[in-house]
Amino acid sequence: MAQLFFRYGSMNSGKTIEILKVAHNYEEQNKPVMIFTSGIDDRDQVGIISSRIGLKREATPVFSATNLYEEVAKIEPKPCCILLDESQFLEKKHILQLAQIADGLNIPVIAYGLKNDFQNELFEGSKYLLLYADKIEEMKTVCWFCTKKATMVLRVDEDGQPMYKGDQIMIGGNDRYYPVCRKCHANPSI
Repeated sequence: MAQLFFRYGSMNSGKTIEILKVAHNYEEQNKPVMIFTSGIDDRDQVGIISSRIGLKREATPVFSATNLYEEVAKIEPKPCCILLDESQFLEKKHILQLAQIADGLNIPVIAYGLKNDFQNELFEGSKYLLLYADKIEEMKTVCWFCTKKATMVLRVDEDGQPMYKGDQIMIGGNDRYYPVCRKCHANPSI
C-alpha cells in the first residue's frame, strides 16, 4: 500500500537536493516519477526546482486551481512516485488530493517543505500534511549563528535586520532567510 510522506526541515536542510536524488534513483531504474512544485515559488522561475548547490530541474507548477489527483490520474504509464517541493505553500485541498493519489492510485507521494514560517506559525500545506501524512520525517540542518539544530526560520530585511511581522509568504533565499535554533530566533547574532 502506497503512503503519503511529509519530509520537513528548516531552510538549507537539503529538501530540494533530496528530491533530485530520489528522482534520479527511480529514473536510473527506468521508473518514471512526477515532480511538482508550488506555482508561487519564482526564485528561479515558475516550474523549476533548484537546489542551493546549483542543480535544477523542471517540475509541474501547482496553482490554486490545480487538481493534483487529476493531473496524475491522466498520465500513462503511471509514475512510480510523486515528489513535491515547497509543499508548505499548498492548500488543504491539495493535501487531500495527495492522500487520494496514495490511497486511490497506489502511488507513493513524498512531499518536502518547511513546517513553520518566520513567525513560528504553521503553513497551511504543512498543517494538513502533519495531519494526513502516513509518515513524517525531519530533515536536519544547523543554526546559522551557533551549532544547535535549526528548527525555525529567521526572516531579515534588506539591511539584514530580523523581521518578526509581515505577510506569511515572501519568496526568498539566503538573502532573506536563515535557518536558526529557538534561542537564535529570539536573539540572533547578526
